[in-house]
Amino acid sequence: METNTKQQRLLRDLRSPLKLKFFFWRRLPSLLFWRVKIRHLDPERSEVTIPFTRNTQNPFKSIYFGAQAGAAEFSSGILALLAMEGRAKVSMLVMDLRCEFYKKAAETIVFSCNDGHAVYDVISQAIETKEGQKLTMISEGKNSEGETVTKVWIEWSFKVK
Repeated sequence: METNTKQQRLLRDLRSPLKLKFFFWRRLPSLLFWRVKIRHLDPERSEVTIPFTRNTQNPFKSIYFGAQAGAAEFSSGILALLAMEGRAKVSMLVMDLRCEFYKKAAETIVFSCNDGHAVYDVISQAIETKEGQKLTMISEGKNSEGETVTKVWIEWSFKVK
């Protein structure tokens, strides 16, 4: 899977802390409020972190499930944005979201998504056929011990504009 110039520029911009904050401010302000950060990003895989802070905490002293779902969605959605960059205009929409919670999220959680190849192929298919396509991507949240805390299945729909 080769990257085009626009994808390389987007990767560089999203790896810049200042440009990432501006991106969040313009498009996803809740991620800025929750202090979500990109830990790793390439066309195949992404990792984002969400800290356990006052802004993400629920009354039960763990990270609020909505904040976890937002970080998980971002870890998959950023791969889709990369796959679309510099190609046809494609709209994306979350169609379904399912979460499973295994442990209490009382520390920084790292959400990783390894579906970069799959989303690139689905978007290519949507561009070629001009028909809407769906893909379920998985984002897994782990604590500092490497234990799975949360697993999120996000079904995305892609359609050429």
